[in-house]
Amino acid sequence: MKVVEQVFLENPITTEIVRNALISAADEMNASLARSAFSPIIYEMKDCSVCLFNQDVELLGQSAGLPIFLGNLDECINVTTKLIGGKQNYRDGDLYILNDSYIGGTHLNDVTTFSPIFYSGELVGFTATRAHWLDIGSKDPGYPMDATNIYQEGIRIPPTKIHDKGKPIVDVIRLITVNNRFTDAALGDLNAQIAACRTGEKRYKELIERFGLERINNCIHDIFKQSEELDSEVVRNIPDGTYEAEGYLDNDGVKDEPILVKVKVVVKGENILIDLTGSSKQRMGQTNCGYAQAISACRVAFKDLISPNSPVTGGNFKTLEVIAPEGTIFHAIEPAPCGWYFTPLGLLIDLIIQALSPVMKEKAAAAHYGDSMVVTFAGEKGQDNKPYLSVEATAGGWGAFNNGDGPSALINHVSGDFKNLPIEVFESKYPLRINQYALRENSGGKGEFCGGLGVVREYEVLNEDTQVSLWFERSLTPAWGLFGGEDGKKPDVEIISGDQSEHLLKVNGRKVLKGDKVIVRTGGGGGFGDPSVRRVVDINRDIRNGYVNA
Repeated sequence: MKVVEQVFLENPITTEIVRNALISAADEMNASLARSAFSPIIYEMKDCSVCLFNQDVELLGQSAGLPIFLGNLDECINVTTKLIGGKQNYRDGDLYILNDSYIGGTHLNDVTTFSPIFYSGELVGFTATRAHWLDIGSKDPGYPMDATNIYQEGIRIPPTKIHDKGKPIVDVIRLITVNNRFTDAALGDLNAQIAACRTGEKRYKELIERFGLERINNCIHDIFKQSEELDSEVVRNIPDGTYEAEGYLDNDGVKDEPILVKVKVVVKGENILIDLTGSSKQRMGQTNCGYAQAISACRVAFKDLISPNSPVTGGNFKTLEVIAPEGTIFHAIEPAPCGWYFTPLGLLIDLIIQALSPVMKEKAAAAHYGDSMVVTFAGEKGQDNKPYLSVEATAGGWGAFNNGDGPSALINHVSGDFKNLPIEVFESKYPLRINQYALRENSGGKGEFCGGLGVVREYEVLNEDTQVSLWFERSLTPAWGLFGGEDGKKPDVEIISGDQSEHLLKVNGRKVLKGDKVIVRTGGGGGFGDPSVRRVVDINRDIRNGYVNA
């Protein structure tokens, strides 16, 4: 084994205090954001993330959030720094906003804010947030399912200063929020993000006051070094070689043809190269993402397999390289739409794990149900016919793994800490009723260890003139099993109107009537190992709990 020089600058007790203080600061930022946001998709469902960075834009601390957000907030700061001519042009109190898909990698609804942190006149770090705005001015409420260019998806914001030395630039903020169907909510959510940034600034400066900047930087050095060495040690134990996998998305929502996702993982020494060459060219529909988001998804898979039990820091991913050719679904360029950027990324993460599973059986898991499976309702409510918009991601089954069944009813890989909207909150806000929310029987793939179960969620429409939009995926490549395990069940959505029933997975703005029902059934996770050797006690428990038929 390679001998790595260990050079630590601070005692481990102080380093652990600082490490946890940085994580706590990020947690407080996230709490500030969630508690002051106006939109339930942020304050209930936690579709947001926050980070603290040092002056070199290396990650110091992050809260629980969407892992797919957390891998590229640094890129937003780096691009902005280049655009304004360097770090010397930041001022204490400045605050920036952006949502450009080709920079941040996600869709336009994901709005990023960040601010520089100054201490005694010196730039010492950055604080950043990202949150999903319910609407961003796209051609349809929320975000459409059938856009063919980014201009149909809403207002596109390049890196833009909205606070100058602590003072808001009101005209610019007004320009952004007025391009939104829910202006008050947009302004409230933006202010919540600004409050979170200011909270992060305050806590980081308090930490410097307590320990001194030099000591803080010594601790950060040690934290990064620990992370880097942990990563390197695991990668060095993977046999050198090339590992490959591929799968298909159902379609891009515009043209009904499968979309190839191809992964090649090359391991050499302590380095990993993930090459996405051969994946589909960018699509007319919205299954595209910016390059930063492809990197982020590869980092999620890397973290899953390499060092899942330690916090992410600026010391991670030093040995990871990602290739995604420009003009593909993983490195989209203008004018490609990116509204459903996460759909290929969920499949990508599963495929990376599958590719490495032959040499990492102890850490690999079978595939999960794969995508956010989004249900959107829009219409008017109340005596004053106020517009409303409900956007829900739906949980599903995760893959089984060595020595364990897959979790049931869990949100998808890219969404991490995302929550579902409690039924009581949902029914109090929207003219809809939820008649059933249950585990989907027989949906997990069989195996020595079984895949987790998907869910059934039945909505009943209570108003006329309601529109439903659907984005469900992974029917062509459902959650596959590993090492003899069977595939999980495919997703299904049924719309019942009177005595008519229709099954479909994607639709944009379909009109439904009072009394109609929309029944969502998400997929299960893949099984792991030969089903014939599953223990009798586990089979009996599955039957007793209603997970499978007798």
